[in-house]
Amino acid sequence: MIKHNEHWLLTKHRIRGIEFPGGKAELGETIEQAAIRETMEETGVTIENVHSFAEYVVFTDPPFCKAVFTGDILHIEKDFTLMETEGAVWMTDAELDACTELSFHMKDRGMGELRKWVEANDGTN
Repeated sequence: MIKHNEHWLLTKHRIRGIEFPGGKAELGETIEQAAIRETMEETGVTIENVHSFAEYVVFTDPPFCKAVFTGDILHIEKDFTLMETEGAVWMTDAELDACTELSFHMKDRGMGELRKWVEANDGTN
């Protein structure tokens, strides 16, 4: 979860809708490396100083664990070809709160609390 100049970094998944960048770690990859790679692949934004600040279980079938990270923006690629998503989407708090295209991933009970944590811990960069 990255906030930059009062805007959250999100992506638009072609099927699910607006969500924070994310995905699964590949074989031999740490979850921090996965967070950096997934953010780049889905948004064209390179991040560094990645810090895990939350983990929680989503009770679907099958259940899975989400690890949540924040970090600093190193570079924003303007001309980036994407495969999985429609690229970076930047939203203010008000725009995110009013968004009608949110992915089911964004509707977790804890999502508001996670956003508050990022704000309280200087998640703006």
